[in-house]
Amino acid sequence: MSVETDQPAPDFSMPTDGGGHVSLADLKGKTVVLYFYPKDDTSGCTKEAIAFKEALADFEAAGAVIVGVSKDPVTKHDKFKTKHDLPFTLASDADGDVCERYGVWTEKSMYGKTYMGIERTTVLIDGAGVVRRVWPKVKVAGHAEAVLEAVRGLD
Repeated sequence: MSVETDQPAPDFSMPTDGGGHVSLADLKGKTVVLYFYPKDDTSGCTKEAIAFKEALADFEAAGAVIVGVSKDPVTKHDKFKTKHDLPFTLASDADGDVCERYGVWTEKSMYGKTYMGIERTTVLIDGAGVVRRVWPKVKVAGHAEAVLEAVRGLD
């Protein structure tokens, strides 16, 4: 299953860095930038996280919260967050349930081998819990800026 614009976002509830917890219900009334990434501390994932970090004040000014999601355990999120001074929530979907519901757990291939993994995807959810935009197969360069522009364009 994958998410579609103008449809209710699938509910989620996940443990987070720092021993916390995040759910869609907790974020009701807020614009949510839910970004799925393959793995903590890899080059593309680090660049994406830093781009969101650098634009965080602008996202907050526009009323949005950022939540990064991967299947990495919370302990890895803690290290990744500390190493790069990431000021937003990193959620652990260790069992892959949320990735499945959002349609980002897909077959990938590298060097002729196929495997299952997270397709880098960002989902913009409005304060009513409705999916307003989906960016599949994200290319990191310029992505945070594109998402910010979409957040600012919400009515």
